[in-house]
Amino acid sequence: MPPLGDPLIASPYAPLVLLPFVDLDSDLAALRPLGGFFVLRTASPTAGEPPRPMPTLAEVYADTASDVHRDPLTFRVRKVAHALRAPETRTAASVAQQGLAARLWSVALGCAALYGRLPDLDPRLLRWDPDGSAPDDLWLTEVHARPGDAAALSESVLYGHLEPLAAALRTRHPVAPGLLRGNAASALAGAARQLDRWARGHGRTEVAVRSRALTAELLSHPLLAATGTLTGTAFRRRSCCLYYRVPGGGVCGDCCFPRPPRSSPRAPSG
Repeated sequence: MPPLGDPLIASPYAPLVLLPFVDLDSDLAALRPLGGFFVLRTASPTAGEPPRPMPTLAEVYADTASDVHRDPLTFRVRKVAHALRAPETRTAASVAQQGLAARLWSVALGCAALYGRLPDLDPRLLRWDPDGSAPDDLWLTEVHARPGDAAALSESVLYGHLEPLAAALRTRHPVAPGLLRGNAASALAGAARQLDRWARGHGRTEVAVRSRALTAELLSHPLLAATGTLTGTAFRRRSCCLYYRVPGGGVCGDCCFPRPPRSSPRAPSG
């Protein structure tokens, strides 16, 4: 992945008026009312309660260990496969990736819309519990403010996490890159819908407007532009996450398929 540093110079985004800046509080309390996918743990684990090992996401993306007990990413995929009774590991890999993508987008978009800023989500600062339940358990060890525009979100989430996560998964499982980018776009659109629903239900119209604008700009990014079509807050993707292959799974609301495919053993995945 490109090293994290200065914001992208050649930004594909038009200028966007920022909300008035609000300082990031140390526990990101404004995210709590939005639900579990948005909440980000920033405090140390409870005293006297030894946590399970939580590698940084930088370690997860770099790890190439073949032993499931030493490779947290493989461990997570196996855990998801077992929980869903997935018939193949690529389906579990897709579901696991989309779950983590949803967490990362929710935190980033929620902060950008509510605070007008992002916490620094450098993979070296984010710890992840591969044995946790859904939503994925993330712990940000330090809170440092960054700009909250679309360019900063794409640098932080797309380049900082989702591209190296996809590369790490594809060294282990035969998952198409188009499927994983479709998952990334779908996760972003899902986070935006939830945030928009909350904002309008609580009279925070400015948050809804900000969220919609950021989401539209992010989905026009070259890495996501070909993944689907956004209409209002509704998203229709051009690939399939393979969830229909899970027993009783069916197709997702934004799937390219109107009904689960039956004729082909391997569905188009981008």
